[in-house]
Amino acid sequence: MRDDQKQATREKVLEAARDLFNETGYEETTIRAIAERAGVSVGSVFTTFASKAEVLSHVMDRRLGELYAEFDRVVPYLRGSTADRLCSIFAIHYEFETRRVKLFLAHIAASYSPSPDPGVTPYGRNERLTQMLREVLEEGVARGDVRPDLDPQLVIDLLKAAYAWNYRLAASRQASATELSATMDKQIQLIAEGWRPV
Repeated sequence: MRDDQKQATREKVLEAARDLFNETGYEETTIRAIAERAGVSVGSVFTTFASKAEVLSHVMDRRLGELYAEFDRVVPYLRGSTADRLCSIFAIHYEFETRRVKLFLAHIAASYSPSPDPGVTPYGRNERLTQMLREVLEEGVARGDVRPDLDPQLVIDLLKAAYAWNYRLAASRQASATELSATMDKQIQLIAEGWRPV
């Protein structure tokens, strides 16, 4: 019974935090506001999570679970060149994350905090995305449209950096998923010039 109550509190806190981070941003959201929205005490939040940053990390883990459930259905059907497949992967990410863009911006910002919280999984350490990008690049090598001597981790890091950097357009001028994808497509085409076989 006690475990059920603890799980129910956890669910309420994560839902409330997700909505507040998206509505008002990470910095402006307080633990007290999360507790009030969740209908629990501040103490209950702190017995479940060590910090606001840890709450954000758990919110993002849950969202990524939803996103990658979509990918499990879509990835087997991706077609075209390596660049085309990567463009599709990032377009799906932009479409998903711009539904709650302030939440994703909060995740990126918290990742670059000068005093990182040990309970936080920073942006860029998403193993599922890394694995997906690596597989696309390896398939490209097997098909012959990616050089076999390519350093895949270097390309993955570059792709992730471009992906995150493009969110500045969402933050500064409310760019849509379509605009972010169009920018990423151009960046991927430029990066692809470096992996084409000679």
